[in-house]
Amino acid sequence: MNIQIFGKSKCFDTKKAERYFKERRVKFQAVDLLRYGMSRGELQSVIRAVGLEELIDWKNPDSALLKYLSPEEAKLEKLFEDPKLIKTPVVRN
Repeated sequence: MNIQIFGKSKCFDTKKAERYFKERRVKFQAVDLLRYGMSRGELQSVIRAVGLEELIDWKNPDSALLKYLSPEEAKLEKLFEDPKLIKTPVVRN
């Protein structure tokens, strides 16, 4: 099993996900989203699985701009440029 957890280092939910896998002795790779980000392919894969609107962290004050971007490509580009707008944790297998 190759599990990746994309998250922010100070995010409570990310720490909770890491603790969940540690308690069950499941190996995972933790990736700091703010430091390393996601590749375009990984981001598109997650969007296909979850949906673009579900991936956006609407509680972030900077996400207000995303409501006014019409094409999904523009929203995707903004998420790629600014990974703090992604709701965390993102767990991939």
